[in-house]
Amino acid sequence: MIAPSKSVDRPVVRLKPKSKPQALRHGFPWVFANELVTDRRTRNMDAGTIALLEDSERRTLGVVAVTPESKIICRMLDRDPEAVIDQAWFEARIARALAMRERLYDAPFYRLIHAESDGLPGVVIDRFGDVAVIQPNAAWAEMRFEPLAAALIEVTGVKSVVKNAAGRARSLEGLDDVSGVTHGAVPDGPVPVMMNGATYLADVMGGQKTGLYFDQRLNHAFAASLSKGARVLDVFSHVGGFSLAALAGGAASALAVDGSEAALELATKGAELGGFGDQFATRKGDAFDVLTALAEEGAQFDVVICDPPAFAPSKRAAEAGLRAYERIARLAAPLVADGGYLGLCSCSHAVDLARFRNASARGIGRAIGSDGRRGQLIHTGFGGPDHPLLPQLAESGYLKALFFRL
Repeated sequence: MIAPSKSVDRPVVRLKPKSKPQALRHGFPWVFANELVTDRRTRNMDAGTIALLEDSERRTLGVVAVTPESKIICRMLDRDPEAVIDQAWFEARIARALAMRERLYDAPFYRLIHAESDGLPGVVIDRFGDVAVIQPNAAWAEMRFEPLAAALIEVTGVKSVVKNAAGRARSLEGLDDVSGVTHGAVPDGPVPVMMNGATYLADVMGGQKTGLYFDQRLNHAFAASLSKGARVLDVFSHVGGFSLAALAGGAASALAVDGSEAALELATKGAELGGFGDQFATRKGDAFDVLTALAEEGAQFDVVICDPPAFAPSKRAAEAGLRAYERIARLAAPLVADGGYLGLCSCSHAVDLARFRNASARGIGRAIGSDGRRGQLIHTGFGGPDHPLLPQLAESGYLKALFFRL
């Protein structure tokens, strides 16, 4: 048993008698609102307050950040009740995360902090060389942004820090959406990033998420391995994630489809930088509409990849999301030439792998079953090692990628 801390003066929050603390002791990082005693004192805490968490028998479980209005009312920060959440504490967490990335990657372009999986709940940091983008998606990190950013600069030596305040997670914590450069100079245009032999241009100031999807790096590489001499269709392409990797892998041509003109312009510039400008084309529009139009035009491709945004960002949206994933599969499959490959991706943490796989298989079956073809699942991909999975938190392993041969 760990005795309550005496030397660090903190408020105390306590689990209800029927709540079971075993999951927390075994590494689960969250306490939900219905598990905590929420008296007037707790409800009046400022969002992001650091407190000591006890079980119903007053045994200390660790140091938590409290957001009284959130369904995730407590996030575990440290099992040590004496831990002080200051710049030195941030430096230790960031240094531990950096050591792994430096072992894995030969250039400083990666996800440096993957939230709970790297011991900083609700915090995402993507590194683009001398520029780092921080998403403080939890109130406790927002309140301590300055020591967090200072620790990041001290440990990594980055010259510029961009705060990205966009996204649904911040609104759930009652936070604003004001983004901008907080330290150093504003980046001089998009940042070039080399991955899988391709050059991507990341708009760290105004692009989606932090400007680039590092989590798909290994799945880009697998798709590229299928693409030598192939005609490739990259749907929901953003800045050309799958299409540019495919061209670098020897694809004959690639068509990128996205609803954002700005993203497609960056994809085109990336193709030109890679020497693939003549083999690359774009088509702006709603993905469902473009897939339908391509089928009407009789278009055929050897490799088709669909990497949509999260259709199921919450459990409440799961069923609608599954229908959307099935529809994408049904519209994309007829565009795949016989013997070709279809890649389908999901970044919805509310839809697990089995349900996503079943929805994708249904869509494929309904599209090509009458032709006598079938889909063979040949590969299942996930996020790269810079997006580590916390085994106790399924949500940290949100990305799934299925590759079928039709």
